[in-house]
Parts: sequence; C-alpha cells; structure tokens
Amino acid sequence: MTQGSLKPALILGERSTTYAELDARANRIARALHRAAVGRGDRVAVALRNSIEWFEILHGLGRLGALLVPLSYRGKGPELAYMLRDSGARVLITEASLRDEIDRALDEQPMASEAVWIVGAASPWRGESFEARIAAESSSPLDDGYPGGGYNVMIYTSGTTGFPKGIVREELPPERMHLQLQGIARLWEFAAADVHLVTGPVYHTAPGSMGQVHLLVGATVVIMPRFDAEECLRLIERHRVTTLQMVPAMFSRLLALPEATRRRYDISSVRLVLHAAAPCPVEVKRRIIEVFPSGTVWEFYGASEGGATRIGPEEWLRKPGSVGRPWPGLSVKILGDDGRDSAPGEVGTIYISLTPGARFTYRGADDKTHAAYRDDFFTVGDMGYLDADGYLFIADRKIDMIISGGANIYPAEVEQVLHRHPEVIDTAVVGVPDDEMGESVRAIVELRPGARVSAEELIAFCRRDLAHYKCPRVVELVPELPREPSGKVLKRLLRENYWAGRTRKI
Repeated sequence: MTQGSLKPALILGERSTTYAELDARANRIARALHRAAVGRGDRVAVALRNSIEWFEILHGLGRLGALLVPLSYRGKGPELAYMLRDSGARVLITEASLRDEIDRALDEQPMASEAVWIVGAASPWRGESFEARIAAESSSPLDDGYPGGGYNVMIYTSGTTGFPKGIVREELPPERMHLQLQGIARLWEFAAADVHLVTGPVYHTAPGSMGQVHLLVGATVVIMPRFDAEECLRLIERHRVTTLQMVPAMFSRLLALPEATRRRYDISSVRLVLHAAAPCPVEVKRRIIEVFPSGTVWEFYGASEGGATRIGPEEWLRKPGSVGRPWPGLSVKILGDDGRDSAPGEVGTIYISLTPGARFTYRGADDKTHAAYRDDFFTVGDMGYLDADGYLFIADRKIDMIISGGANIYPAEVEQVLHRHPEVIDTAVVGVPDDEMGESVRAIVELRPGARVSAEELIAFCRRDLAHYKCPRVVELVPELPREPSGKVLKRLLRENYWAGRTRKI
C-alpha cells in the first residue's frame, strides 16, 4: 500500500477514501480488535453490504494476522448462526439494515454484547458502535503488527449443495501471503495506474480478492453497491475504469440493454474484463466480446479453493466454450471414476494442482477434505475434459449430472443450446423424478421482457441441435431464476421443488 498517499484508494458513490486514510483506519481497526483479544489466526465475522468499511476491516485484520469471515448480507438467521458457530468468530461486525436476520442468528448463536459491532449507527440496537470502538484508538501501527496485508479470509463455499464448508488454508506468514497476491497481480498485469470496478458482492472470493489485489498494488478501487447494467457503464465512463471482474449473468444484463443505451457510454478505457464463477454460454460470450474493447474479455476458471486456467478472447474464438489452459506453475488433469487419467475429449472429474502453501482443509469435515484430494491435486466436483491441445472444457458438476434411462446428460450442454435462442436471458436445466427413466430433463427458463416464444417452441429449438434424449421434456417459463448475488443460479433450490418428499434425491 502507498502509505501517506492522497491518491483515492476506495470510491463508493460520492464517498472517497485516500490511501493515507485507509492506512490510518486500518491501524485503528487493528488496535480496536487487538483490544478485543483478537490475534493471529483468530476470526472476525463481517456481514456488510458492499462498502468501504469492508476493505478497511480486511486491511486491519491483515495487520493482526487474523482472518475475516465474510458472511452474505442476504443470509438468513440459521445460515449466519451456523457460520458464526462453525468459524468460532470472536467478533461480529455488521450493519443495521441486516437487523432482522442478525437478531435471528444471535438468538440461535449468542455473542457477548461487546463482541457485536454495528457499522453506521451511533446508537446501535444491540452491541456497540463500530465507529466509537475505533475512534478511541491511535492511528499509528501496532508495535507487533504486520505491515500491508493480504487477502486474509476464511471463505465459506456457496452452499449450493447443502451447508457451506469453511475453507481453512495453511497458516502462512503475512509476507508469504502478500507475495501470493503479488503473483496474481503479475498474472493479470495489475498496476497502480489501474482503476478497478467491483461489480459483485465482496463476500464472494473473486470480487473481494480482485479488489484487494488492486489495493495492494496502489490502484483505485470503485465499488458498486449492487450490480446494475447501465450504472456499470456509467461508472466505467465516469472513473475511466481499466479493469473489472464480472459473471455471465451480468453480461446477459448488459446485452439486454438497448444497443443505443450501450453506445451512449464511453468504455474505451477498459483494458481487461475478467469473468468467472459460472459457465458462460457460447452465444453470450460471442456477443459480449463485441461490446467491450477488442482483446479485453478474459475468462478464468477456478474455485474459492484455488485457481486453475485462463483464456483470452482470441484463443476463445478458436476454442469456443473452453476455459483455457492452466496458469503458469499449475496443471490440470482429468480422472475417470477408476482414478485413471482420461483420454483427450473424455469427460471425467477435473483435478487442479496446488501451489506451495495453498493446501486447504474443510473445517470440521475431514471426510470432505479427504475426498477433495488426489495427492497434490484437488477437485470441487466439476466434470470436464481436455482437448488434444490441452484446453479445458467444463461439462458440469457431478451434482448436476442427470442420469436418465442409464444415459449421462450434462445440463450445461442443454443450457448452451437454449442460450442461442434470442428470446432467452438465462436458463437452468435440472433432473427431476421420473418413475420410468429415473430422471428426466427439465429446463427452467427466464425470457426477455415481452418475449412471445412458447415452451413447446423452445423444446423444438433444442431438438434441432441435440439428441432427443438430452432435450428437456418440459420447459418451465419463470419471471426470474433464483440466484446467489455472485450470479450463480441456485439449482439446489430448483431441484428441491421436485424432489421434496422423495427418499432418493440428487
């Protein structure tokens, strides 16, 4: 961090924090938490909407060698209580707008009043004022603290397949953690001259870590409170944004804007658009490459557990649908159910190598930790294949695979076809109970406003490009698909609607 600098570090709306102010605030936060008996390796839960304070707290915890546990501001009381209990958080920092669910969580998992700090409230309804706690502290560094900071978090996986799992990494010296983030900055050539736009919720790995890496190289980070397609373009023009990280659902929202609206904004400053978190439909990717400046749209594949591959736009146009080749120093392999390497083009489970010091465990879940590893490679259950040139293609997650009449059907393949239809914004394909076939294919589809296409027409559209056994038997039209704030469709919720009351569930 550029200490003492008057350069803007964080911008949200009309608020702006310089690097000098960020440095002073981080020191005050570190001292206040140290006074609350938070030390190296301890955990502090943070349930906040996208905010300047979120990054200030992350920096303060870095100076203690402590970990931030990001909680979803959309989380419900029982979910939040589970993560508070499982993480062993010493302090909870939250805000008044989340009062109802925070109260439910603390009723289930009580914390001492002095361990609950409320941001933005002079007279909190419970606990203590965050600002009052840190205002009493000096802005000078702790004598035994750590300079700078890393992305020191204990992430809980999204929970699309059940209770979330806490990812616990090997405890690294802050200096090593800092070096790891510098490696990510070099990978994408982030620099102090960049202006980065945070478009997604910072409690997710990619938005939070990308924002933090930019801060560590001295760039300016602009924060969107929530994603809005036209506002995204306006902020790019206003702040001359150079880098941003997005998800495919955001691309769909941008493409849904009238072309005249998109052309109204100058986005020529953009040099890098990174996207991940969910498979990007081929047709959406082709169209979004035309929206942003030439050569700027890059995709990367990985998980909260670790990174894996990347692909630039020119490569992608040669290999449409691929998520690229491994990052420098990493490797990817595909294993069949028998544990053997799969041949090129053969679908199997994707395993990703670990960088030194990146080994992780799932907190309190030794069985899940053991199942994730094969030697020094890990998997999150994604299915895919490598082509003859070593490019990775994602088929689906094992949990998503549909087995109908003994045939394996990968929903992503069906979703890619549906995304080609001009009236479709997004879709989720799931397996539903079928007494004869075991499962049958159902597509839940979100259409563009005013679309007139019928479910039967969409089924026929699929049958033009897919074997009939892969095509949905039923298409359900919905106003909006259920999503996480990251943009991932919550297929678990969709499945539960059909499998409720069944003894066998996918």
